[in-house]
Amino acid sequence: MSTLKESVMEVDLHKLKISDPFLGQYQQLVRDVVIPYQWDALNDRIPETDPSHAIENFRIAAGFQEGEFYGMVFQDSDVAKWLEAVAWSLCQKADPQLEKTADEVIELVAAAQCDDGYLNTYFTVKAPEDRWTNLAECHELYCAGHMIEAAVAFFQATGKRRLLDVACRLADHIDSVFGPGEEQLHGYPGHPEIELALMRLYEVTQEPRYLALVNYFVEQRGTQPHFYDVEYEKRGKTSYWHNYGPAWMVKDKAYSQAHQPLAEQQTAIGHAVRFVYLMTGVAHLARLSQDEGKRQDCLRLWQNMAQRQLYITGGIGSQSSGEAFSSDYDLPNDTVYAESCASIGLMMFARRMLEMEADSQYADVMERALYNTVLGGMALDGKHFFYVNPLEVHPKTLAGNHIYDHVKPVRQRWFGCACCPPNIARVLTSLGHYIYTPRPEALYINLYIGNSAEIPVGNETLRLRISGNYPWHEQVSITIDSPQPVDHTLALRLPDWCDDPQVVLNGAKVEQAVRKGYLHIARRWQEGDTITLTLPMPVRRVYGNPLVRHLAGKVAIQRGPLVYCLEQADNGEELHNLWLPKESAFTAFEGKGIFAHKILLQAEGIKRTATDAAKQPLWHYDISPAASQPQTLTFIPWFSWANRGEGEMRIWVNEIQ
Repeated sequence: MSTLKESVMEVDLHKLKISDPFLGQYQQLVRDVVIPYQWDALNDRIPETDPSHAIENFRIAAGFQEGEFYGMVFQDSDVAKWLEAVAWSLCQKADPQLEKTADEVIELVAAAQCDDGYLNTYFTVKAPEDRWTNLAECHELYCAGHMIEAAVAFFQATGKRRLLDVACRLADHIDSVFGPGEEQLHGYPGHPEIELALMRLYEVTQEPRYLALVNYFVEQRGTQPHFYDVEYEKRGKTSYWHNYGPAWMVKDKAYSQAHQPLAEQQTAIGHAVRFVYLMTGVAHLARLSQDEGKRQDCLRLWQNMAQRQLYITGGIGSQSSGEAFSSDYDLPNDTVYAESCASIGLMMFARRMLEMEADSQYADVMERALYNTVLGGMALDGKHFFYVNPLEVHPKTLAGNHIYDHVKPVRQRWFGCACCPPNIARVLTSLGHYIYTPRPEALYINLYIGNSAEIPVGNETLRLRISGNYPWHEQVSITIDSPQPVDHTLALRLPDWCDDPQVVLNGAKVEQAVRKGYLHIARRWQEGDTITLTLPMPVRRVYGNPLVRHLAGKVAIQRGPLVYCLEQADNGEELHNLWLPKESAFTAFEGKGIFAHKILLQAEGIKRTATDAAKQPLWHYDISPAASQPQTLTFIPWFSWANRGEGEMRIWVNEIQ
């Protein structure tokens, strides 16, 4: 662990331009389609969807119009995440009209802020007397955190302080309300978010009270007497979420990672989004406060999550009840939750772990989450979204079995609880924060997304370009564009899925000096120096740990970082009756239509069928009346499924010898 708070710098997104043929198109899609679409959604202009009312709530809270609050208790956060997506988008490309719209929203937010700095439209409009009385359930600190994140982003993107000043007033108010003082509340949020947000605000302002407040929230969590019980008694044993039973969030403290002090927790547990948001803040705090105990907490809980509770797609949260983790090795494919927000939070946690210690295992998980679940959470048109990301879908069953009520066979235009769409937008516009980890000893390259960047190295600047067509093609080039020579080390991540990476510098093979999954190349870099990184992408068969009972006898297909799936549109119905022989070879080819510029895979397989199966008995005593026939199996990148209408899908396929 580094001993210097300044040991990791945040990449300036003004000086990093993404030019990637693949993810660059996603950033353009967010800029041209997603941000305007979501602005329409926030203003209730998307027909046949649940209204948002989020902008209206701010107008009512500001006193600009009459009306009632509408929506989730955390509805404010959708506006904050939209503002953050706008901020990072403005770093990629100036848009005076969009910036003007954002400025107007910021003025609206500022007008809704109370004189003492408090900011939350639900409580301001609907229940001002109930402020800070139900932290377990009511998301005040969560909403505050997202607004603080938006403020930091908008300040870094535009240099404008208006929203940052609002955020500081809000943070100062929170700091006055919470803490160890006799007149203060000794509580912490039911939904973590304020922790990671205050860490970002601390880095911008260097106000030590913000870091101290994060430390208080983290260390107070789960201590006795339990704050959720105290506030529950104080408010007369009333509950906000009546439809889930009386005070279930108060009773199920593991749901919000509040059942024990963090130092005593051994497993990733509870609501998956809450877990990764909390741990993102803790990892950031551990590094900046040089707290070895919290660092060990992060390492322990990361290992449990990544080694025992992580889906092959980078999804987390195996059950719909509580949108939560369940237990080690319990990873069902069809009833999985794997919320889009959870994989975004996983990327954020991984990024902070990389800043704490340069170990490629975190970047491997970050890449898996990005290229699979995060991309899969949004349709290729930028106007439809998944909240839940299953690994297997059978639409006929979804219609009649309520255990699948959370699973949708196609992406939705919007949600009553719309946390995921603006979250996807903000992470895709801020991808530059995940590509590099700049440290004094080296520039760590985590993701091979095409871009040009300027990275400070002491008093000098290292300019470099990454180019290629990742993740479809195996070759990546890294070119130095610095006019003046720069002494530094480049550390290249060697992905866990690649068995035989090859690295050539200016035509000469580089000796493998690999430490914790990164190849280190130290030299005096000069303009024109070029590293050619070849990452062979054979089709890989992936098998589950024997303790994952859902994967017995099955295989998944992966090429590069991308997980592939079978879809009904290519392979017909009854995907469960398809079998992939162990000896079948794969053919990779470029797709057409919506799959243009994407690599698809085919292999010869077997389909077991029966004539008039519906007329046959449910059980039989012979080996099988089914007939087997050869069938070419077509696999598509899983992130792109459900872009051709409703149909069956599965990742894990039956395998035979």
